[in-house]
Amino acid sequence: MISSPIWLPATLMAGGMQAWRTAVQRRVGKSLSINGAGLVRYLYGLPFALLMLAAYRLTFPAPFPSVGGLFLLFCLAGGLAQIIATNLLLMAFHHRNFVVGTAYSKTEAVQSAILSFLLMGERLSAPSLCGIGCGVGGIMLLSTGGRRMGPLDFLKALGQPAALYGIASGFFFALTAIGIRRAAQEVGGSDPIHAALIVLAVTVALQTVMQGGYLLLRESGEMRRVLASWRVSGQVGFLSAAGSACWFTGFATAPVALVRIVGQVEVAFTLVFGHFYLGERMKRSEAVGLMLVALGVILALAGAL
Repeated sequence: MISSPIWLPATLMAGGMQAWRTAVQRRVGKSLSINGAGLVRYLYGLPFALLMLAAYRLTFPAPFPSVGGLFLLFCLAGGLAQIIATNLLLMAFHHRNFVVGTAYSKTEAVQSAILSFLLMGERLSAPSLCGIGCGVGGIMLLSTGGRRMGPLDFLKALGQPAALYGIASGFFFALTAIGIRRAAQEVGGSDPIHAALIVLAVTVALQTVMQGGYLLLRESGEMRRVLASWRVSGQVGFLSAAGSACWFTGFATAPVALVRIVGQVEVAFTLVFGHFYLGERMKRSEAVGLMLVALGVILALAGAL
């Protein structure tokens, strides 16, 4: 159920910011471990998350809303799932390029549709379901990396590490979305943006403790490198916090699967950043795949109207 039209612009903004953040984070990841590169988005994102919440409350004064008894549990579950998803995505990047790694993770749209139906009873219209199929088809075309592949070659490619890590990343991103939506539903009041910012601040704080604690226990030397990379990592933190604020607003106001389908516009931004920021060439098959993704988004929006 869509409770506010703000979900659409928030989701479109989230896609652009996430692609930008992932591109910057991939550069940071070249000098850090998987866990170190994952931590920067939470450690450096926390101050920005708190600032956004404080600024919103100052701009729109209101009593602090009550929260349900399961609020912290859903924040914790969603935050942990996002940590795992991010680490898996970074691992996919080590095996294939930025665009292909992201493409595999975008199977989260269809996984979100299945999980949100099973766990939350959310249903989508027929055009939106067609949009999922079209978008996933485009993403699979993108995942070929421009190579001509027959059905058997494609099945073999799905068994490669990049595909397995990317698809697993999509699964945990889908769980993240469900956890965040449920956490937002535990926040009282009628302001979805306020609820999203509260969930964001609490979730990022929990993620900083979880992944930061793990890094201190298992990779203590890596923490010094994380702190030393503050110039670039600060950019990751800002983009992560801003992008997550948009995602969380989308999850708080619309079905998870619908947000994830429209959020596939991130693939378009990913191609742009991969081409201009990381110097990766765009192939003809990637352009066709991009058009299929765009058609999937249009169908999803048509189904939501």
